[in-house]
Amino acid sequence: MNEFSKYVGLDVHKATIAVSIADSAGGEPRFYGEITNTPVAIAKLMAQLAKGGAKLSVCYEAGCCGYVIYRQLTKLGHFCQVI
Repeated sequence: MNEFSKYVGLDVHKATIAVSIADSAGGEPRFYGEITNTPVAIAKLMAQLAKGGAKLSVCYEAGCCGYVIYRQLTKLGHFCQVI
């Protein structure tokens, strides 16, 4: 059995974050949308994606934003990788 329900890719920019999702059950990854790059928007997104007990695996490139998002996501209880 797969440990994660959803795989979430974040394309992080200074003002916005583009979000893509792949389900562990298969199917094509899909563009979910774009959110503002704020702690409140990130927390709201993660709550929406984890609804129903979904376990998330999140990945993003550190780039100019460093590890701030990583720290927030892990504090919220989500698995996160920075590449």
